[in-house]
Amino acid sequence: MALAAQGFGRLRPAAIGTRQLKLTLDRLQILQIDSVNVFERSHYLPLHARLGGYDRALLDRLLFSPAHGYIEYLPHVACFMPVDMWPLFRWRMDAYREKHTRQDAWVQQNGAMLDWLRTELAARGPLAASEIEHESNVRRGPWWGWSDVKEGLEYLFWWGEVASAGRSRFERRYALAEQVVPAEIREIEVARPDAIRELLRRAAVSYGVGTLRDFADYYRLKGPEVAVAAAELEDAGDLVPVRVAGWERNGRPIPAWRHRDARLPRRISDGALLSPFDPIVWERSRTERMFGFHYRIEIYVPQPKRVYGYYVLPVLLDDEIVGRIDLKSDRQAGVLRAQASWSEGSAGHRQVERIAELLRSAARWQGLEGGVVIEPRGDLAAPLRAVIGGS
Repeated sequence: MALAAQGFGRLRPAAIGTRQLKLTLDRLQILQIDSVNVFERSHYLPLHARLGGYDRALLDRLLFSPAHGYIEYLPHVACFMPVDMWPLFRWRMDAYREKHTRQDAWVQQNGAMLDWLRTELAARGPLAASEIEHESNVRRGPWWGWSDVKEGLEYLFWWGEVASAGRSRFERRYALAEQVVPAEIREIEVARPDAIRELLRRAAVSYGVGTLRDFADYYRLKGPEVAVAAAELEDAGDLVPVRVAGWERNGRPIPAWRHRDARLPRRISDGALLSPFDPIVWERSRTERMFGFHYRIEIYVPQPKRVYGYYVLPVLLDDEIVGRIDLKSDRQAGVLRAQASWSEGSAGHRQVERIAELLRSAARWQGLEGGVVIEPRGDLAAPLRAVIGGS
């Protein structure tokens, strides 16, 4: 039921155009953004998992221009979402502003910088942070260190004063909200309890079945209002109480619900390489309850301490996660490298041919004409190498 709600088990379209992408986006509601592109940037992967190989430029045109109805905000973490969801997060924007204004030393000390950024965007926006000339636009620290300009833009973004006006070379472009979000959407007022109830309802639609924690995590909802919203949705018939076999804590069933429109397919026949930030696996306790799959991403773990690899993708076949593969698109060599390949028990070993085809398909989608290279690490490496060969 959960997989069907997320768009798995459906007949793959012969041709994937804008319509198919939008239908899948409508089902998921949000796509998490992550800058790591050792294999592929995360927001491209959930659609590939559900549809197969598609033209990423089509998705870029949808997501990178607010004119097509999508925008960035923080519904889960940084995500693309439909622009009509903007009013549902006004309460969160206001809460961030109040918290930062009251507690954050940078905000308290840089009011003049924030005012200058507002003026600059009003006169010249939309702008990327790198396009704003200011003596404080110097990045602090290594890697992801931000300049004061970037930090100020992000605070304004969190507060809803500034919105994303798309991306260029994956760099976010900032604009005042009134330059990007249509007035008829900006002017909608949704009371916090009503917004939380609607977000919880949408999460239930996207997840099909889950616990209160599952549904709340979809949009990172917290506090006693969430339970109140769930009770209201149950009274309205949107949420139907269920008992899920195996979902227990201390020998007692964990309360769970299904959305009233969730369907239970006879079977799921599908296969996908899942992004670490795919909704199917992003709530790790849910992943363990559903699949018996313990999953932690190891990007920030020092290499000697990594168990499975740097950018490890769970392998979904039908209704099981059968393995995990550390993938890298080696664009210089023109090959997809499986840097480590692991089976979940014997499940992956029984499905080597299907896993190999998923890897070949991913290489084709990435335009890696040299095919797939299986590195020797992991208990599934030798069987995959026997099927795939040297390329």
